[in-house]
Amino acid sequence: MAGKVTRKPAAAPRDAQQLVDDGRTRCPWSNVGMSAAYVRYHDEEWGVPVHDDRVIFEFLLLEGAQAGLSWSTILNKRAGYREAFDGFDPERVARFDKRRRERLLKFEGIVRNRLKVESAVTNARCFLAVQEEFGSFDRYAWQFVGGRPRVNRWGELREVPARTAESDAFSKDLQRRGFKFVGSTIIYAHMQATGMVNDHLVSCFRHAPLARTAR
Repeated sequence: MAGKVTRKPAAAPRDAQQLVDDGRTRCPWSNVGMSAAYVRYHDEEWGVPVHDDRVIFEFLLLEGAQAGLSWSTILNKRAGYREAFDGFDPERVARFDKRRRERLLKFEGIVRNRLKVESAVTNARCFLAVQEEFGSFDRYAWQFVGGRPRVNRWGELREVPARTAESDAFSKDLQRRGFKFVGSTIIYAHMQATGMVNDHLVSCFRHAPLARTAR
């Protein structure tokens, strides 16, 4: 099920204040009119290859929760999601019964959407099935990019795609396995977040070091 993904906010007014002015050039979506946490996310996490299954599950859960919302909304609730979903442990989330799911719908630390809460539990169960089949979810996911990050060389934000053939294939296979809220646009955002693709602009200070690690 695809949802509207708005990871990169619309262009800010020309007089918008930059949160960080340290002489480093960043992707423009990260450092204008957002929060310090948003900048840290760009600098420290976005595009960094992830191979830890629990972290991969965290991003799958958060990306699904984002559908129809801004990434900043979810990022601001990240601690709440970590508390609500037992540290993003898929084995524990997979065991959430109806009573536990109903409690989550009353917890203000997350987006209280029934379909998204139910899908998180469904996806945890599907996640475990993939781990059992492939040995790890990491091994399964990274096959869609041949085991190495795809390094793009975008000059402008408007060049960055919302989906690709790889995200289409990944999304289609996830849906076949029973996952929810994993449309191609959502999955491409997931691939960006977990470093399966490097979509930092070439002018961004993070592009070159991440590109070197992909060799």
